[in-house]
Amino acid sequence: MIKPEKTINGTKWIETIQINAEERATLEDQYGIDEDIIEYVTDNDESTNYVYDINEDDQLFIFLAPYALDKDALRYITQPFGMLLHKGVLFTFNQSHIPEVNTALYSALDNPEVKSVDAFILETLFTVVDSFIPISRAITKKRNYLDKMLNRKTKNSDLVSLSYLQQTLTFLSSAVQTNLSELDRLPKTHFGVGADQDKIDLFEDVQIEGEQVQRMFEIETQVVDRIDHTFNSIANNNLNDTMKFLTIWSLTMAVPTIITGFYGMNVKLPLAGMQYAWMLTLGISVALIVAMLIMLKVWRKM
Repeated sequence: MIKPEKTINGTKWIETIQINAEERATLEDQYGIDEDIIEYVTDNDESTNYVYDINEDDQLFIFLAPYALDKDALRYITQPFGMLLHKGVLFTFNQSHIPEVNTALYSALDNPEVKSVDAFILETLFTVVDSFIPISRAITKKRNYLDKMLNRKTKNSDLVSLSYLQQTLTFLSSAVQTNLSELDRLPKTHFGVGADQDKIDLFEDVQIEGEQVQRMFEIETQVVDRIDHTFNSIANNNLNDTMKFLTIWSLTMAVPTIITGFYGMNVKLPLAGMQYAWMLTLGISVALIVAMLIMLKVWRKM
């Protein structure tokens, strides 16, 4: 979808969302955007990047934003979105139709303090970086819940939820790190050349926000990893207790089986002629079982 043209203080803005082949051809023919650029900026596997074409005086920005697979289960990945300054026109590409990107773009458009296309880009990046924070808080809430469950009973559903948190943190932490690296690099690129004080302040705001988000995810990742380690330790300990109980029980049941097995043979055995021989064999079995349990206790196997 190519939305109608808008203006940002005199600069045209062309917004695109999930463009198809026909719309790609329109961008090539009507606006003169190279096919390779369109392929690059709409590739869902691209990572954060900034490219400046000195010949065309084009600037291309690629950043990563959170993309929800299942909000209720806190399953997130990241998807790229692009911004292209081409021949004095700003093009934005949201090929995955990421809600956070749409919100960021229109928040920057409605901001009365945004008085240039450069400020629009930086304000958009600031809001996208900021969109990671609610997810981090939701992860913290879910993590606290799982931590409480750990003190009661470990369930498979809790382990699955913890696995989802780890996957989400892996994707988002990596995206936050690469975004921050690019934000740190931007002031040294063509985009930051000759920046006035307002633009420098915007650079600093975005970088500070990026660093804050990075710290939040680093702490959350460490805590979730420790909870996962505790979950595994408890599960292993429970398994060890179960195996120990089954082993002792099997040893206990083996004693009467051995005794009764001897006296079940069709040959003449000692005490076989006694009237209460079966009670004697029962007593021998009980005595041997008690002796075995005492030995296991002494040897600290119980």
